[in-house]
Amino acid sequence: MTSQSKIRTYFFFCCFLFSMVLPAGSQTVVQAPQAHSAGSQVITALLQEEGYASFYAEDPQWTFNHLAVDYRNGNVYLGAVNRIYKLSPSLKLQLFHETGPDEDNRKCYPPRIVQPCSEPLTLTNNVNKMLLMDYRENRLLACGSLYQGICKLLRLDDLFKLGEPFHKKEHYLSGVNESGSVFGVIVSYGNASPDMLFVATAVDGKPEYFPTISSRKLARNSEEDGMFAYVFHDEFVASMIKIPSDTFTVIPDFDIYYIYGFASGNFVYFLTLQPEMGGGPTTGSSSAGREQVYTSKIVRLCKADTAFISYVEVPIGCISGNVEYRLLEAAYLSKAGSILAPSLDMAPDDDVLFAIFSRGQKRRPRQAPQDSALCVFSLRKINEKIKERLQSCYKGEGTLDLAWLKVKDVRCSSAVSMLEQNANVRFLIDDMMEFQNQVRHLRTYCTASEICIIRVDGSSRALQYETVQAVENGPILRDMAFSSDHHYLYVMSETQLSRVPVEACGQYSTCSECLGSGDPHCGWCVLHNMCARKEKCERSSEPRRFASDIKQCVRLSVHPNNISVSQFSVTLVLEAHNVPELSAGVNCTFEDLAEMNGLVEGNRIKCSSPAEKEMPRIIVDKGDHQIVQLYLKSKETGLAFANASFVFYNCSVHKSCLSCVSSPYKCHWCKFRHDCTHDPRTCSFQEGRVKNPEGCPQLLPADRILVPVNVVKPITLRAKNLPQPQSGQRGYECLLTIQGNEHRVPALRFNSSSVQCQNTSYFYDGMEMSSLPVELTVIWNGDFSIDNPAHNKVHLYKCDAQRGSCGLCLKADPLFGCVWCKGENRCTLKQHCLLPENQLLEPNGINSKCTNPKITQINPLRGPREGGTLVTIRGENLGLDFREIQGNVKVADVDCTPIRDGYIPAEQIVCEMGRAELSQYTGNIQVCVGVGACRPEFMATSSKYYYFIPRITGLKPSRGPVSGGTIVNITGSHLDAGSNVSIMFKDQPCTYLRRGGQWLTCRTHASLHGIGRVSVSVSIDKAQLQKDLQFEYVEDPTITKIEPEWSIYSGHTPVMVTGTNLDIIETPIIRAKYNSQESLSMCQVLSSTTMQCQVPELSISLARQQVPEKPDEFGFKMDDVQSLMALNNTNFIYYPNPEFEPLSPSGVQELKPGSPIILKGRNFLPPTNSGNGKLNYTVLIGDKPCMLTVSENQLLCESPNLTGRHKVLARVGGIEFSPGVVHITSDSPLSSTAIIGIAAAGALLIFFIVVVLIAYKRKSRESDLTLKRLQMQMDNLESRVALECKEAFAELQTDIHELTSDLDGAGIPFLDYRTYTMRVLFPGIEEHPVLRDLEVPGYRQEQVEKGLKLFGQLINNKIFLLCFIRTLEAQRGFSMRDRGNVASLIMTVLQSKLEYATDVLKHLLSDLIDRNLESKNHPKLLLRRTESVAEKMLTNWFTFLLYKFLKECAGEPLFSLFCAIKQQMEKGPIDSITGEARYSLSEDKLIRQQIDYKTLVVNCIHPENEKSPEIQVKVLNCDTISQVKEKILDAIYKNVPYSHRLKASDMDLEWRQGRGQRMILQDEDITTKIEGDWKRLNMLFHYQVPDNAVMALVPKQVTAYNSVNNSTVSRTSASKYENMIKYTGSPDSMRSRTPMITPDLESGVKVWHLVKNHEHGDQKEGDRGSKMVSEIYLTRLLATKVRETSLEWVEGEGVSRGAAGVLFSGTGKGCVFFHCYTGECGDLLPASVLIVLQSNNRMDGCRWWWCLGSNQLHQGAR
Repeated sequence: MTSQSKIRTYFFFCCFLFSMVLPAGSQTVVQAPQAHSAGSQVITALLQEEGYASFYAEDPQWTFNHLAVDYRNGNVYLGAVNRIYKLSPSLKLQLFHETGPDEDNRKCYPPRIVQPCSEPLTLTNNVNKMLLMDYRENRLLACGSLYQGICKLLRLDDLFKLGEPFHKKEHYLSGVNESGSVFGVIVSYGNASPDMLFVATAVDGKPEYFPTISSRKLARNSEEDGMFAYVFHDEFVASMIKIPSDTFTVIPDFDIYYIYGFASGNFVYFLTLQPEMGGGPTTGSSSAGREQVYTSKIVRLCKADTAFISYVEVPIGCISGNVEYRLLEAAYLSKAGSILAPSLDMAPDDDVLFAIFSRGQKRRPRQAPQDSALCVFSLRKINEKIKERLQSCYKGEGTLDLAWLKVKDVRCSSAVSMLEQNANVRFLIDDMMEFQNQVRHLRTYCTASEICIIRVDGSSRALQYETVQAVENGPILRDMAFSSDHHYLYVMSETQLSRVPVEACGQYSTCSECLGSGDPHCGWCVLHNMCARKEKCERSSEPRRFASDIKQCVRLSVHPNNISVSQFSVTLVLEAHNVPELSAGVNCTFEDLAEMNGLVEGNRIKCSSPAEKEMPRIIVDKGDHQIVQLYLKSKETGLAFANASFVFYNCSVHKSCLSCVSSPYKCHWCKFRHDCTHDPRTCSFQEGRVKNPEGCPQLLPADRILVPVNVVKPITLRAKNLPQPQSGQRGYECLLTIQGNEHRVPALRFNSSSVQCQNTSYFYDGMEMSSLPVELTVIWNGDFSIDNPAHNKVHLYKCDAQRGSCGLCLKADPLFGCVWCKGENRCTLKQHCLLPENQLLEPNGINSKCTNPKITQINPLRGPREGGTLVTIRGENLGLDFREIQGNVKVADVDCTPIRDGYIPAEQIVCEMGRAELSQYTGNIQVCVGVGACRPEFMATSSKYYYFIPRITGLKPSRGPVSGGTIVNITGSHLDAGSNVSIMFKDQPCTYLRRGGQWLTCRTHASLHGIGRVSVSVSIDKAQLQKDLQFEYVEDPTITKIEPEWSIYSGHTPVMVTGTNLDIIETPIIRAKYNSQESLSMCQVLSSTTMQCQVPELSISLARQQVPEKPDEFGFKMDDVQSLMALNNTNFIYYPNPEFEPLSPSGVQELKPGSPIILKGRNFLPPTNSGNGKLNYTVLIGDKPCMLTVSENQLLCESPNLTGRHKVLARVGGIEFSPGVVHITSDSPLSSTAIIGIAAAGALLIFFIVVVLIAYKRKSRESDLTLKRLQMQMDNLESRVALECKEAFAELQTDIHELTSDLDGAGIPFLDYRTYTMRVLFPGIEEHPVLRDLEVPGYRQEQVEKGLKLFGQLINNKIFLLCFIRTLEAQRGFSMRDRGNVASLIMTVLQSKLEYATDVLKHLLSDLIDRNLESKNHPKLLLRRTESVAEKMLTNWFTFLLYKFLKECAGEPLFSLFCAIKQQMEKGPIDSITGEARYSLSEDKLIRQQIDYKTLVVNCIHPENEKSPEIQVKVLNCDTISQVKEKILDAIYKNVPYSHRLKASDMDLEWRQGRGQRMILQDEDITTKIEGDWKRLNMLFHYQVPDNAVMALVPKQVTAYNSVNNSTVSRTSASKYENMIKYTGSPDSMRSRTPMITPDLESGVKVWHLVKNHEHGDQKEGDRGSKMVSEIYLTRLLATKVRETSLEWVEGEGVSRGAAGVLFSGTGKGCVFFHCYTGECGDLLPASVLIVLQSNNRMDGCRWWWCLGSNQLHQGAR
């Protein structure tokens, strides 16, 4: 441990230490008081800082378990599931050792590696349960969960397995699978004797197999037989302790959980958590039915105790107040250190145990503890207490506390020690707990992935000073370890191992932050101005260069600490405290203003303030001062090491006396100059100098100054200290700003305390304001303003503004003096009303009650009869006091109680309706103003008020998601009645939104009761509206598929969304979020499972619009369904927008009529994963659309028949762009004037010439257009060819694994030698006589056998045999079949004598060659056909010799090639009649029509076992029924030889549609479509078979239709490939020999499938749909041909097994290079083979091939 760690003991505490999951922000109580003030902050460090490193699990299931660090070199060893890793100190992977998985079963004891096990074995992961360093033998001890917990001994250097003992029961440590179930401690006894391993483990209910604690031998030889043997073992005693089986009778799931272990002194200690043994036996009970009580105990054993006689266990825990912490979670052993040791009364090198306890004694699995404590124990005092208890036990006091071991209490002692964390420990005696509580709480906050760092300075001082984000995702596991230099801590979760620095000093930027953090490792390096470890600070041992206490931080003071900006080069004295020796000198720096040398005099430094040009500029808007940091910069380091704030101020920015003299700086006000200055000597008059606010000229506060408009009136103001203008100075004025206009009024200064604005009238525009506050300023000498601290204002007012009624007039402010002039019906000043006094109404006067109240507005006009409606009545003269209308309001003869809070005098009354009787239906609103009897002139009556009983009739929608958010519309009548509405869905509200007369809407909440129906009720005021309405909560909608999963940045492209319950959402919205910006778009629901949406745009910057981007969130807003807001299972991607280029630099393109318009640009076809995506483009020429052909970089638009100038507009997605204007000019060659002139010379001739020229011009234009269109089509073709190349090779890679896996599983169906030879020798004959015994009568058998023997002897005579063959061939009746049979029979006899047969064959072939030369036949025709016995014998000879070669070498690639070809062809349509296919290997057998098809998956039922699982088979919807049956049989019997399969012709295809509906599907039935004389075979889409349909093969059923049409069906289906197989002619003539479809003999109807026969006259070449040239499928052809040969190469084994290998090598300038290699089994290729592929880029004109004969690459003409 470093010196710093000895000064203070620190402990890293993780709030989820050891698989505890504590929510973020939860409290953890650390039972140690704070050593610092409550203001100390917990600093949080982030994982990305310098010094951090991480190592992640390579597989999420291979979680990390244990950790060990080699303190000698710092290497880290990590135990994980199936792996042991060796990492460098910086967590770089060096080595790993595989430990699993392997076949095992936990019930196998002994494990299956020792003896066979009857239990089923499964592939089981190996969980690392213990990882220990054996430094003495330089090895790693790694114990796992496989094979009952055997251990491996690995060499530390290279993880080489030194040993793995497994053959004895002592080698099985534990059968528990949990990683934290085993704890081990290695004890060394010096060089003389081997080390010992103390192992403590949970037994998981198997005490008879595993001891709970034991000591084992660690032999020096890792392969020694005694490895892991018990240290001592005889018949009665052993170095182990087992849990008695009787204990499990009391507690069936009893176990001891070992949390921590260590060795100290002469003892080994284990900290455990174990159930308490309380009460009587509870046989058969389980902890599942009750909460088990646990206690934590410390177990101690003597190192030298081989019989475990010294076993002692003592309960351990913490107590704070009345709270017990007794559930142990984690522990750690460390040294006390020099600061902690004195408080614990121990030496610095003594051991201290830190432990984490959670509250209580009831352990709840997988539940986070709500309260936990960190406790500190002195190990020496623990031993003293144990010794004390042992001594009392020896005295016979009490009973032993080993109930789990003895099952019953044994008399000795009943003492249970409760060890406190301080020195004065109290313990329990006779089960009575006593404890002290001198502990304060330290609250900490940690999340699952954080560690809390706590410094413990003493028994009563502790501080959590930092929280570190250790891993990305928690919880943090129990194992933590320091690096070898103690500078880092290794922390791990299940998938991440992190290296965390024990200090992060660099995060603190100031001395106070650094030393106030509480981090014991950090100090302040003064002259380097940084927080660091002491060893990282240069010359830190010199005085005051390194501060370790906050009191040692440098303090700097400046005298003076402020100056005026008009003072320059002022000498400043800086007094510095706690600074080191500054002999190198310092500089004084005023931020970026100025820097100058400082004069050092002891602890004082003298500096000058900045010069005039370096002074800061201070303007009025930024206040009167600027604070600048004054830094002291060391010349030794060039860094600032101290700073203080310095102020520059500017008094001249103050423009008023009060602000000047109130400044904190030395500012003075010159009264007569009206100026603020820092130098009072500049004031011209001594009496004009002001130093404090009391001496400033100012206006005193005044009451409201009311001035009616258009009335002449003076304004008198009180003031003090008003200056008397001097000679040459002007007098006083009042400045009023009315509606933006300044009005200056002369003013008279009476004395220093009074001023009066002279008589003047004022006016403001408009009647919208009854009064207008106006700013008032008193000025003198033109612009010297008098301070107005009270902000006195003049209020101008108009009586008649906004007071059009008597009530509004009288409610005005009485100070206005407004009266209501009755005769004139207006509000005015009293002096302006010329009527008698009795015609005036004054506020608070004798005559102050307005007559003729009026009701102008009522809301609502309807309400329920039950009352409770708040009625708002607005009008005029509705009283001036609430008492005047209280009890005087009736609505339809029903009392309406006024509400005081809603009453506005004279204007508004709000009252609550009472209950109406059934007889009360309608009536007026009556308001009487006044107290007492109501007179008619004070009565107001309104129009009628109607009572209607509202009704509800229905609601829509009637169902919605269980998450709520549905907008429900409830319909009815008079629903706008009343004032307050509430809607209830059973017992929870539906938030009211709005309503009308026949509807009201609300928004549902999430259902409290899950899915189901709830009743709906509506309350309007006090009326309860009931109806049998119900709303159904259904399951939230889900999204399963989005197609396509792409769009462009501008969005507005359609996508089809598939899911469930989509129709319950009224307005679904699709959303995309990127960089915190969200965009939305509406969707249209098509059904409950589908809806169509327009993709929203993606807000993205222009700089990033050239690369595809994925949105941060992509999902749907569906009411309140939160799970769909951001989908996790979608890979939706946005591609760059299409970009258009201008038509021309000028923006106008000249065209001739009919010429195509080419729009150029890029990104026209997004490069989606499934090929180029298609966008819907629209191009308008003017307002007319044009036909489009789209390629990657061009849009070809065939312009409509227009002339003139027209704007071109292109639209796609959300983009609308105009690339320019086209000018289409008429190209007529002659004008009318020219025609008339020429007509005079020869109208007829010229007319003929004109016609010819026009026809020629039109033909040329059409040719140009055709050429451009062909050019465009060729460009498209090249793009498609390139795309097909990519797709073909991509499919090649993906199909290789599928093909090879099928072959590996099923094997190659090789024929046995006998069957193989018979099929070649005698094709088509199943039972040949040569295979049977001789079948002759008994009396002739002997003669026949003798004759055959003699004939056999003749056959073995070469002369006879040659003569025999020549004689037979000379016979004219010797047919071709007879020649073959004779040759096969001869080779059958001679197959055991091939040398003789070869000699005979040589003579026969020599004769054959001679005859061929004599007849002058072409040599190429030799051996072309089997027309002689010699040729057939040669074939048979090759058959015998090639069997081994085919079986061992050539057969497998040939069969793989066949499978690959079959697989490739079946990916696309295959015509059942003609044999043409979309992915054919032959250009002549290629389907050139564009056939739309779709891949379906059908679930097939095994025809021989319907209860077996359904088999999924991929078919095409354009397959005939026979083709579907063949594919189903291939899938079902893929591992069965063809001869053992059912035949498709013997089976019918049955479609099972649910509910017992079944349909037989046939190639031809009564539903077959007949068009003219053509009948089309039935396909799957004819029957509308959907995806995932259920199919079954059933025995053939004979129906009436089948019996009639059997001949046609069998002929068309059974012979679909027969002609292709039997025909062996050249490919060129293959199409001509394709069989014509024979008409049905009775009806004359011809049968067709996908394409009609090419030679049929009815089908013209132009009727074949969208034709495709065969070159587009050459890539498919190539991919299929090389599929087999490239299999082995792709897998990294090169080309082998007798086939040519083709490997894609590279590309250059559009050319593709291919290399060809021959196989290992012999070069079967011709001497020179060419593989040629032309370039896609025709301009290059390059052509490459590789010649196998010359082994060179050639370029040029072939």
